Amino acid sequence: MTAASPAAAAALVLDGAAFGYAGVTRVERLSFEVPRGAAVALIGPNGSGKSTLLRGILGLSDLTAGSVRVLGGAPDRARRSIGTLPQADTRDTTLPVSLRQVVTMGLYRSRGALQPIGRAGRAAVAEALERVGLDGLAGRRFGELSGGQQQRGILARALVSDPELLLLDEPFNGLDRENRDALLRLVRELRDEGRTVIVSTHDLEIAQQACTHVLLLASGHAPDQPGHPAAFGLLDEALTLDAVQHAFQDTTVELDHHTVTTTRETE
Repeated sequence: MTAASPAAAAALVLDGAAFGYAGVTRVERLSFEVPRGAAVALIGPNGSGKSTLLRGILGLSDLTAGSVRVLGGAPDRARRSIGTLPQADTRDTTLPVSLRQVVTMGLYRSRGALQPIGRAGRAAVAEALERVGLDGLAGRRFGELSGGQQQRGILARALVSDPELLLLDEPFNGLDRENRDALLRLVRELRDEGRTVIVSTHDLEIAQQACTHVLLLASGHAPDQPGHPAAFGLLDEALTLDAVQHAFQDTTVELDHHTVTTTRETE
């Protein structure tokens, strides 16, 4: 048996990649490899291209330069092995569906929406709900849940298909301490299981508490300039004061072993 190439062994390989929409590049100059089992904090200010990059990994934003390999293949071929948690403000909470039904939707990629989920599917849904601590609310209407419970429910939907790679887009926004801590624990558990996790966030503290690697993105100096990488690497090596200050060009940053904050300068 031949050994796997480094590219095949990596969960994500980008070489000079750039992504955008309708011919307009939003993030560029991306060259790095994410090893399988890593938890990557994707950090940067608004406009730096975090969501565009995540959508590019899914094959949902345009690759305008370079190349990208996801789980050893093209993004669209890997999509069934990827679980996603989109930003909370993009979901419709008015639909009359239960939490259990929302989580069951995570099985549709592999089974189809019209196929019965069967005993194994029901067991997978129950396990995913238990894992995020919401098994007692399975029959509750999704729109009646708190914001934090909805976040955990969508994460259960992402987990129910047993994905190799998880993309979490600003999952901690607006959460109270209880739900934030629950999500942090789950990210650490997923990482320890050998799954690859990429977490988009503004919160540098989350990187220190749950992640092994960091990708810092800086926004362009003007609205029409795409974002670009400020640093990528192991957390202890890449999350430096200089790199953070470069990414957050309009902030004053405090960074030490105990406190990681970004505070906007007052004008």
